[in-house]
Amino acid sequence: MKLKRTHKCGNLNSSNIGQEVILNGWVERIRDLGGIKFGLLRDISGKVQFVIDPENKEIYEIAKTIGNEYVIAIKGVVRKRPDDAINKNMPTGEIEIDVNDMEVLSESETPPIYVNKDEEISENLRLKYRYLDLRKDRMKKNLVMRHKALQIVRQYLSENDFLEIETPYLTKSTPEGARDFLVPSRLKPGNFYALPQSPQLFKQLLMVSGFDRYFQIARCFRDEDFRADRQPEFSQIDFEMSFVEMDDILTLTEGLLKKLFKELLDYDLETPLRRFTYDEVMNKYGSDKPDTRYGLEINDFSEDFKETKADFIRKVIENGGKIKGIVLSEKADKFSRKRIDEYTEFAKSVGAGGLIWIKNEKGEVKSSIKKIAENEIKNIFDKGLIKDNDIAFLIVGENEEVNKILGHIRVKLIKEEMEKKDGFDVLWVVDFPMFAWDEEENRLVAEHHPFTMPKLDDFEKYADSDPLKIRAQCYDLVINGYEMASGSIRIHRKDLQNKIFEMIGLSDEEINEKFGFLIEAFKYGPPPHGGAAIGFDRLIAVMAGEDSIKEVIAFPKTASGSDPMTEAPSEVSEKQLNELKIKLDL
Repeated sequence: MKLKRTHKCGNLNSSNIGQEVILNGWVERIRDLGGIKFGLLRDISGKVQFVIDPENKEIYEIAKTIGNEYVIAIKGVVRKRPDDAINKNMPTGEIEIDVNDMEVLSESETPPIYVNKDEEISENLRLKYRYLDLRKDRMKKNLVMRHKALQIVRQYLSENDFLEIETPYLTKSTPEGARDFLVPSRLKPGNFYALPQSPQLFKQLLMVSGFDRYFQIARCFRDEDFRADRQPEFSQIDFEMSFVEMDDILTLTEGLLKKLFKELLDYDLETPLRRFTYDEVMNKYGSDKPDTRYGLEINDFSEDFKETKADFIRKVIENGGKIKGIVLSEKADKFSRKRIDEYTEFAKSVGAGGLIWIKNEKGEVKSSIKKIAENEIKNIFDKGLIKDNDIAFLIVGENEEVNKILGHIRVKLIKEEMEKKDGFDVLWVVDFPMFAWDEEENRLVAEHHPFTMPKLDDFEKYADSDPLKIRAQCYDLVINGYEMASGSIRIHRKDLQNKIFEMIGLSDEEINEKFGFLIEAFKYGPPPHGGAAIGFDRLIAVMAGEDSIKEVIAFPKTASGSDPMTEAPSEVSEKQLNELKIKLDL
């Protein structure tokens, strides 16, 4: 390589005019205009135009052989473009390189996907040729943002007295959530490591150790079904603090977010963030991760129907149930009976027995319950709750189920009926239930995880009588309808931790087998502590305006958990299986 670069393509500007530079990079395109060769050279910093005059015969002959995505080195003088050729959409659009020497460093076949433009191609093809897909401006921008965010996180937490400490990747399986990825041990046949779903136990042990402010950019692994915002391996900003209360953790997290949004997007995030209780968001939005920008709040119509002649509504209300609904403003005319039927089927698919709909057409009632509840509906119109050209969707049932079903309908309405909103909707949800009831296993399970500190007043009051009423000292960060972070104050009392394990159905033997090392550590002065984990991939995706975390991960997996490029997961040899004392039963 005789032409070693002196500058990067995207860093040149009018201040370099007259300088001789050497550039290395990929040919994004090359064309012939009036006998003169014009090309665009690209590297990680950006692009710049180069020009080859046919009078420079030796270089011109080389240029005739090169094509898109060839890797070349050029030497030339930076000059100003003609006024009518200036490209104001390019940072280097005022200049070009008058080439006087060239070297072909690497040839390229015609790429199977376009590199210099976005196109609609299958995800499988994009991931099969991911190294080409990553050459696109969009992917480069996203990964550069990811890198900058990591530097900001490390700087911010270090300035706040945190130490970056790595925890093990090969650890013990403690399945209390998603499935573990298991790794067989060759030296201990029949035994397995697990890849960590989170560093939860290790970071709590670090608090016991006296390292009272820990963080790491943790790689986590969960063998679960995939969605747009999930991958089998992912990164999170994981941190833990001793001698703190919930407000300390929330304030620190808000400071980090404010710095990230300002430095990456020049966006002023208003802090302190809004806080909602779990009960508030479920009753208002039907979700514990609401996007509040769209309104569409749940209305309680129970008072309006408590004396209705519609028996199936009145009896539910008399038995403590509710009739609630969402009102979509000024769009009733867009809902034909066919469209309403589609929403009815959707409601049934998420647990509803049926769906009540009401339209206001200039004061005239159109409804699935008009014959049995016309007077009640007109009263609702008179109150201004359902205005002209509004349509309302109502569900009858137990409050909790009604909220969840309407939450699903709300998300569908936002996706299909509302214009996409700009900006960022950032909030905290606090006071989650400590426990949930698992119908399949017929037992209590931890709503977050079993190391979460309950609200002690609730615990003393309801632990033996009604544990589902116990609230936890935990909190979720929500951005634009995505759960972005989750955390809690942790249990640091050995007796209380054992009691929680017992309440979720673990025997003494199971507690000792799965968590004995934690209980042992709690004998030796554990401090009060708490922390959180921010989903780093999700955060960057939302900040970059992407719908999927795949767009901010260099080498993601498909929805089936496979990698079309490397063809992982793959079979292994019989020799490897024998070494591990494993036999396959397929």
